[in-house]
Amino acid sequence: MTPSAVSTETARHVPPAAPAPEHASATGATPVPCPSSTAEREDLSRLRVVPARHPGRAVLAVAVGLVVAAVAYSFVTNPRWEWGVVAQWFLAESILRGLLETLKLTALSGVLGFSLGLVLALMRLSPSGLISGVSWTFSWIFRSTPLLVQLLLWYNLGYLYERITLGIPLTDVTLLDARTSTLMTPMLAAILGLGLHQAAYAAELIRGGILSVDHGQLEAASALGIPARDRSLRIVMPQAMRAILPTAFNEIIGLVKGTSIVYVLAHAELFFTVQLIYGRTQQVLPMLLVATLWYVVITSLLSIGQYYIERHYAKGAVRNLPPTPLQSLRTRLTRHRSAPKGALA
Repeated sequence: MTPSAVSTETARHVPPAAPAPEHASATGATPVPCPSSTAEREDLSRLRVVPARHPGRAVLAVAVGLVVAAVAYSFVTNPRWEWGVVAQWFLAESILRGLLETLKLTALSGVLGFSLGLVLALMRLSPSGLISGVSWTFSWIFRSTPLLVQLLLWYNLGYLYERITLGIPLTDVTLLDARTSTLMTPMLAAILGLGLHQAAYAAELIRGGILSVDHGQLEAASALGIPARDRSLRIVMPQAMRAILPTAFNEIIGLVKGTSIVYVLAHAELFFTVQLIYGRTQQVLPMLLVATLWYVVITSLLSIGQYYIERHYAKGAVRNLPPTPLQSLRTRLTRHRSAPKGALA
C-alpha cells in the first residue's frame, strides 16, 4: 500500500470536528455557558445581591456606641456639671464682650501674622543671602521663644525703652513721640505677641506651599513670555494654596485657642472674663464649660469655612468637585426614596 493510500484511509476514519459555539472567544479562552432556556433566565433574575458581612466591624461599632452613650449619659445626669449655670452665663453680656475681644484678637493677629509671614516667605526664597538670612533669623528667634515670654516682653517693653520716638532720619520731623508704658496697652502687646509669633510659623508653611509647585511650570510660563507677577499670582499661588490651606487653618484654630494665654496681661478676653466670674461665684467647672463651648463654636465655624475654601481651590486638581454636606444629604435622601421595597442599599 502506498503512502498516499494510507493517508486517504486514515482520513476516512477521523470524525469530523464539532462546530465551535457562536459565543466562543476569539482568543481561544474557554467560553462561559449561557442559559439556554427562559426558565434559567428567570431563575437568575430572582437572585439578589447580598453585601459582604463584616462581623468585626459591627462589634466595634456597638462597643464605640456604648462608650459614646455612657459618656453622654454622664454629661446629662451628673448634677455637678450644673447645666443650669452654663445656660445662665452662656449668653451673658460680659461673656459676649469677652468673646468679641477674643475674635478681635484673632482677626488682628491673624492678619498681621499671615501678611508678615507671606513677606518673610518671599524673603526666604530670595537669592540674596542677606535678605534670606534676615527671614531665617526672624523665624528662628520667634519659633524658639515661648509665646508667654514674648507677651510679657512686649508688655514690659517700657522697662527697656522709656520712650518710643519715630521720625525721619537727619531731620527734625517727628512722627511719634510717646511714653512706652502709655503706648503699650495690653491689647497692643497681645496683638504684637500673637501676630509676630504667628508670622514665624506662617512664613514656613507658605514657603513650603510655594516650593510644592513644580518648578517646570514656572519655566514653561517664562518661556511663553508671561510676566513674573502673573506667574506668581495665577500659576504658583493657586496651586500652592492647596498645600497651604490645611495647615493655615490649623494655625488659625490654634490662634483662637492661643488667645486664652493673654489672660496674663489682664486683657478682658473670653478666658480672662470667665476667670473673673468663677473667682467671684466659685462655680469653676460650669464657667470653664461656658468658655469651652464658645471655643468649640468658633473652631467649628472655621472648619466649615475651611471645607468650602479648600473645595474652591480644588477646581484645578480634580475633575469633579467633592459634594458639599448638603448635596450629600440630598443624594442619600433621593436614593432612599427611589430604592425599591425589600432591596438592600
